[in-house]
Amino acid sequence: MEKALSGVRVLDMTHVQAGPSCTQLMAWLGADVIKLEPPTGDITRTQLRDVPGVDSLYFTMLNSNKRSITVNMKNADGKEVFTRLVKSCDVLLENFGPGVLNRLGFPWEKLHEINPRLIYASIKGFGDSGPYANFKAYEVIAQAMGGSMSTTGWWDGPPTVTGSQIGDSGTGVHALAAILAALYQRTHTGKGQYVVAAMQDAILNLCRVKIRDHQRLSHGALKEYPTDTRGLDYVPRSGNATGGGQPGTAIKCKPGGPNDYLYVVVQPQVWPDLCKLIGREDLVTDAAFATPEARVTHLQDVWNVLEFYSKDYTKWEMMDKLNEIDVPCGPVLSTKEIVENEHLTLKGMIQDVPHPTRGSYKTVGCPLVLSDSPVEIKPSPLLGEHTDEILQELGFSKEEAGKFHENGAV
Repeated sequence: MEKALSGVRVLDMTHVQAGPSCTQLMAWLGADVIKLEPPTGDITRTQLRDVPGVDSLYFTMLNSNKRSITVNMKNADGKEVFTRLVKSCDVLLENFGPGVLNRLGFPWEKLHEINPRLIYASIKGFGDSGPYANFKAYEVIAQAMGGSMSTTGWWDGPPTVTGSQIGDSGTGVHALAAILAALYQRTHTGKGQYVVAAMQDAILNLCRVKIRDHQRLSHGALKEYPTDTRGLDYVPRSGNATGGGQPGTAIKCKPGGPNDYLYVVVQPQVWPDLCKLIGREDLVTDAAFATPEARVTHLQDVWNVLEFYSKDYTKWEMMDKLNEIDVPCGPVLSTKEIVENEHLTLKGMIQDVPHPTRGSYKTVGCPLVLSDSPVEIKPSPLLGEHTDEILQELGFSKEEAGKFHENGAV
């Protein structure tokens, strides 16, 4: 079946997570993604291994539906292979440290000369300009410098990272958006262009509401925050508060384990029915709780009343009860509950994937759903599995391919 990105060829020179998460999405949408690896392979093939001698889950869960070719970029013949790859591709994506491709003799200007239609996309920690441009970045560094850490956690505790990889995979999704926009623009101009996605920028974009609240501080306290913000010139950590227009928090449920919580958002229109459910209809007319403005100043009391009721029910029972009266809520799911979740499995967001050496493993499915471009998840490639196949497609003879193997070019 023709898919959304059928006919698009991507040269994937990325490693670890930020880049591979982007190119995997492109592969799922039908692009021919050629993963170019050094002869030693992507470092994540061996990182965090759980089964000796096979590719790690770190690698397999970020590189499905791709083809693998090994190329020694420091070898003259390897550079010739690389040049032909560039000529044949629509997109090149890399997330090397600053200046790596330049030092190998392939700056943007050279790549554009080789293939004027090429979209050259680069994922960097801080972009390609400014005083931080040459600094290296990791997931948590980006969270620290993009606004996430300072606004995550409890107000009386230290800055806290989020378990979501918003610096790596979050930047990968931002890069995907930029690449697709550049491909679309090329349909009008016929020209490729240089695309940059910075990890710090991606996190800042995701922390936009905190910059909103920072500016609101100049006009008074942030009443929806559970801590006193009067006199502050920065946005504090707010625990489990939504920080938005509607108050919310995670309430304890039976039997009281570490993830026996239900997140509840209390909209104005659901308050009377919620009070009726928990047997506190008196709060509908109580001056301290009757209006949204009043409840904001008594939020801990609101949560205490809800928890007095929820302690006798599981989070699943509470979810059913609250959904019946249209109260937005969701149970806090552990990783075990995620991988066993019927809803996610039926949607294909949790899938079992066969692998030729490690056997079947679970992976996260494609979050992008297109009616005419269904996704079939295939296993990640073995190191160099498609090298000879791709060399043949590039027009190299069997004799040339044999020479490249002999001299270490591939």
